[in-house]
Amino acid sequence: MFIIFLRFSENKSAAPDFMPAHNEWIAKGFGDGIFQCVGSLTPEGGGAILAAGENREEIERRINADPFVEHNVVVAQIAEVDVKKTTPALDFLKA
Repeated sequence: MFIIFLRFSENKSAAPDFMPAHNEWIAKGFGDGIFQCVGSLTPEGGGAILAAGENREEIERRINADPFVEHNVVVAQIAEVDVKKTTPALDFLKA
């Protein structure tokens, strides 16, 4: 499982220009079954993604394809979690 933090960078003001493409990228992540949860970081801004079902290299490739990452609107930080215990509804994260 991966937790990805997308923190605004110095090009934050360009976010509105790339928001439609960023939202399409998020929709693709859900459609591919990889993104499990996406949300905003508060109060500082930016976003976070919970992802599962790909290896580290695949996740890095997917994150680098985000238009926000490509255009330096955000900087991505990827944390890999080796899940050991979950509630039954989240057992798929242990894969």
